Amino acid sequence: MTSNLAAVSYGVNLSHESLEKVRKALARAGAAVSSESHGGDERFSVFTAGLTADTDASADLDAVRRQVAEAASAGVDTAIVPEGLRQASRKLLIMDVDSTLIQQEVIELLAAHAGKREEVAAVTEAAMRGELDFAQSLYARVAVLAGLPADVVDAVRREVRLSLGAAELVAAFKEAGHVVAVVSGGFNQILGPIAEELGLDYWIANELEIVDGALTGKVLGAVIDRAAKEKYLREWSAAEGISLEHTIAVGDGANDLDMLGAAGIGIAFNAKPAVRAVADAVINMPYLDAVRHIANV
Repeated sequence: MTSNLAAVSYGVNLSHESLEKVRKALARAGAAVSSESHGGDERFSVFTAGLTADTDASADLDAVRRQVAEAASAGVDTAIVPEGLRQASRKLLIMDVDSTLIQQEVIELLAAHAGKREEVAAVTEAAMRGELDFAQSLYARVAVLAGLPADVVDAVRREVRLSLGAAELVAAFKEAGHVVAVVSGGFNQILGPIAEELGLDYWIANELEIVDGALTGKVLGAVIDRAAKEKYLREWSAAEGISLEHTIAVGDGANDLDMLGAAGIGIAFNAKPAVRAVADAVINMPYLDAVRHIANV
């Protein structure tokens, strides 16, 4: 059957030659271009092609994505997105936090105060590549924080910087009446003020244990791992009456894989190779608000 799709290409240098490669790859994949439009700003350019294609089965859609990705020019990425998602009246955007919504890894900022940044960063990298169990790696990394005064949390919060375009992305989704959520393997003490400032609809992270004004090196309650991220995506979309087909998930690490796979479209943002390899779309530039163009918000 014929499905309505959009091919959204974006990059800092979106040339005529790179777009021709996209058009030819789409044609080889059996997708006919029915419309074209250009957008973006001084930071990056966007080209959107409306498509009709015999891609009723998800396997066929994956094949189109693969063919277009294989033909891509360096620095140009293309998301193949169902128009059903792009035209949905209500959508849910759910994002990872560390290295996605924000530029840093909070656990590394905290570890720096204990003189353990490099040690912790190495464990974080391995966990994000999927080489370590996330919960066990989290316990090991948090353990090095034992004894730090609780006010380091405030100091770290001041160091955190949103990713470029993050605030604009959230504001655009909210203004259009959509739902925005974040789910993090980081910490509530850092995420709370950010969530309130951005006006997020849902958010959750791990809770650092603090006793007598000092970090104990432990976390409270169940760890927010990859299974939990998918669970909250499903719970929050159901609570809002939004089908999974109309959800957009964004993340960078292995603990985001289940969430990306369950969403209507899973987007790898400056992600680890294992995540880029399986995500529905990738963004390989620092501007998180490219998600707006993929989702048509």
